[in-house]
Amino acid sequence: MLASKTRWIEKQWNKENAEILAKTLSLSPILADLLVSRGITTSEEATKFLNIDENDWHDPFLLHDMDRTVERIKVAIEEGQKILVFGDYDADGVSSTTVLIRALREVGANASFYIPNRFTEGYGPNNEAFQWAKNEGYDLIITVDTGISALREASFAKDLKIDLIITDHHEPGPELPDAYAIIHPKKPGSSYPFEELAGVGVALKVAHALLGKCPDEYVGFAAIGTIADLVPLHDENRLIASKGIQALRNSVNPGLKALLNVCGISQKDITEETIGFSIGPRINAAGRLDSADPAVDLFLTEDENVAMEIANTINALNKERQKIVNEMTEEAIKMVDEQYPLEENPVLIIGKEGWNAGVIGIVASRLVEKFYRPTIVLSLDSEKQEAKGSARSIEGFDLFENLSTCRDILPHFGGHTMAAGMTISYQYIEELRERLIRLAGECLTPEDYTPITKIDVECELEDISIDTIEQLQSLSPFGVGNPKPKFAISEASIQQMKKIGQDQSHLKLMLEKSGVLLDGIAFGHGHVTQHISPLSSISVIGDLSINEWNNHRKPQIMIEDICVKEWQLFDFRGNKMVKKQIESILQDFHKIMIFNEDSIKELHLQDLEESIWLIRDEKDIDTFLSTPDYVVFADMPPSLSLIEAIVKKLNPKRIYAFFNQSETHFFNTIPTREHFKWFYAFLAKNKEFDMKSSAERLAKQRGWSKESIQFMSKVFFELEFVTINNGIISLTNQPKKRDLTDSRTYQQKQEQIEIEDVLMYSSYSQLKDWFDHVYKGLVTV
Repeated sequence: MLASKTRWIEKQWNKENAEILAKTLSLSPILADLLVSRGITTSEEATKFLNIDENDWHDPFLLHDMDRTVERIKVAIEEGQKILVFGDYDADGVSSTTVLIRALREVGANASFYIPNRFTEGYGPNNEAFQWAKNEGYDLIITVDTGISALREASFAKDLKIDLIITDHHEPGPELPDAYAIIHPKKPGSSYPFEELAGVGVALKVAHALLGKCPDEYVGFAAIGTIADLVPLHDENRLIASKGIQALRNSVNPGLKALLNVCGISQKDITEETIGFSIGPRINAAGRLDSADPAVDLFLTEDENVAMEIANTINALNKERQKIVNEMTEEAIKMVDEQYPLEENPVLIIGKEGWNAGVIGIVASRLVEKFYRPTIVLSLDSEKQEAKGSARSIEGFDLFENLSTCRDILPHFGGHTMAAGMTISYQYIEELRERLIRLAGECLTPEDYTPITKIDVECELEDISIDTIEQLQSLSPFGVGNPKPKFAISEASIQQMKKIGQDQSHLKLMLEKSGVLLDGIAFGHGHVTQHISPLSSISVIGDLSINEWNNHRKPQIMIEDICVKEWQLFDFRGNKMVKKQIESILQDFHKIMIFNEDSIKELHLQDLEESIWLIRDEKDIDTFLSTPDYVVFADMPPSLSLIEAIVKKLNPKRIYAFFNQSETHFFNTIPTREHFKWFYAFLAKNKEFDMKSSAERLAKQRGWSKESIQFMSKVFFELEFVTINNGIISLTNQPKKRDLTDSRTYQQKQEQIEIEDVLMYSSYSQLKDWFDHVYKGLVTV
């Protein structure tokens, strides 16, 4: 058995619906399964999903207060009023600011932007910034990707006689700010048909309403924020992502081109992964370590030289960000290990003075990956006696809902189900920990602390083809709500398995099932080779892709997780370095079975005695105080029934077979009945026989071994056919008629030969079959 790293949960869907969909639209069975598993069950829905670029935009004026917002902007333009776009410092906020600034300037507005400094101002609108705006002559402030929780700041803006329009997508609280207008897809009273827009999606709708159209260039910037902010990629977000990626591939924006240049990415090759792993992190880096203003300037400038200079600066910040994150993560993991045992902390809250507040969210994500617990990482400020925190969660624990119950100790708080940000006073940190631990105890089970992998489709190897994999691309762009499909292949045999890579850390497999072969690559799984035995059937999950090499294309699976569902046999019989090999596999859930106490010394296992169970007979099995997952059989047992009893008692997930012994019975000649008959006649003829002086000579004459004569003599003695006195053998007068098998020595010899035949001299598959029967309770010895 080999346990998977995560819990595999297969989505349930109506197979009949998938078959109808495949037939109606001429789709591959796998593609139809995927669509139905994602809730797309009709031909109309599937056509709309697969041909996303042909869909229309939703009417922006369905958003509540959109007409009021557009009218107020037009008044500002007509009267020459200054407009301030108040953004946020992440990729969503930067792209939101970019879209709205460009749209406002396109319609003739006098617009500038303001993004608060994460370190000196914190998240969201603040009174000091609004006072600055008033002093600078701004009459209208429009927030993007922020503001829905700014109750105090909205009231302050009103006192300053500044009109405040809030555009946001974060979860609205029970009370909304008293603003001139609020545009939010989840705002009560809004009839907008899609609630999951990113902040930039909301900004794009404002631009759409202002311009009367949705320009491709703006959609490109919107795709960056939408994908980077991890909002669900369905409905209009899917349209933004799909059309936006195409727009980015064709963009002439100097800032985008410069950023791609420092990333080493070809513009024509931009995908959702480019945005998620290259563009997004670099934009975020600016606001995480310093001011986010350069990131907006990058997308607003028309000067190629300026763009390249900013791109290089942002790239350098990203490298510095990576270094800081790695150092903080190491500190945080050590802190959890030493101070917050997982069994007592279903929610992790850790902090340290001096931790960079700009990257605590990334560190929180790393800790969730490591420990799989809802996690809050705090940057502590001893002067202010407060901390800025960033939270990340796991499935089953709604961060926004649970943190909302703590609003009384969280003066600044906002976020989503899986992520949140906050400010908290030192004096309430321990109380927050206690509350969240209690809440986690109420809603999470022990199983919830194991990561989940959701399987879209379990498929057969015969269903996987290049054409099918190419069809799967029609599901892209992938992201939250529309993840890259995960496929499961169950109970496949292994045709080839080897470590690859310079450090041998990766794994290459060839799977076989029903005569069909499929290559598999598992990065970082090289160590698994020592945990999979040759005849095991394995199950894997991963992504399907096409391997192109030397103009040859063939399907493959990029493996993410592997498991072996049944027990496994690892064959180390004949290994001369028994101790070294046992030490290499020995872990806490192994036990070494020793049947002969002398074997401990012979195999040099004295320093492993804590892991050794000495078993002389079946009574010793009853003394087992635990049931180890893995069992090592180091030496030969006195009987097969003892092995059977151990396996039935422990039901181990793995058996490591050494079966070492110093004496071999199998290849020693065992006398036949004819040998016994001749030897008995010889004794009758000679009356007496001196074993000490004559055994070796007789053995040589007959072509036997001296041990054979000694063995027959002992059998005759046990059967009371002879007496032995000081090495002199004499026949017994009128012995009782008995069979050779009545001799215990004869029985033991036969039994040892059978044991060796089964356990030592069988092939791997024969030994595996024997144990399989034991597991099934079919062996009778």
